[in-house]
Amino acid sequence: MTTTVRPFLMFEGKCEAAVTTYVAAVPGGALISLERWGPDGPGAADQVRQAVFAVGGQTVMAMDSPARHAFSFTPSVSLFIEFATEAEQDRTWAALAEGGEVLMELMDHGFSRRFGWLNDRFGVSWQMNLA
Repeated sequence: MTTTVRPFLMFEGKCEAAVTTYVAAVPGGALISLERWGPDGPGAADQVRQAVFAVGGQTVMAMDSPARHAFSFTPSVSLFIEFATEAEQDRTWAALAEGGEVLMELMDHGFSRRFGWLNDRFGVSWQMNLA
């Protein structure tokens, strides 16, 4: 086995909704696997024990933590997407910005002709750049 590094997203009850959103919104999105907590597990049976999905060629893992934590996502760690077309970027931006918080508007910021940064409604931070 080779060593791999993957982003891992931990939710508290919203994992399935987030994964479904990401797979539909981001180009190259696909659900690879989704496993729920069992009746004897520490998590609720309707919540996600482990999900594996792909977005833009990157495999990501996620789960619903059965434990409550005093922390959540922070924009200091974000998922960065490089788009080939404005149309692709606009569609993804609209889907992930809905109900979220825009940190930097999608526009020319000098370092990029079209860049934006947002926290989606699940708290995950996304940077989106047009190549």
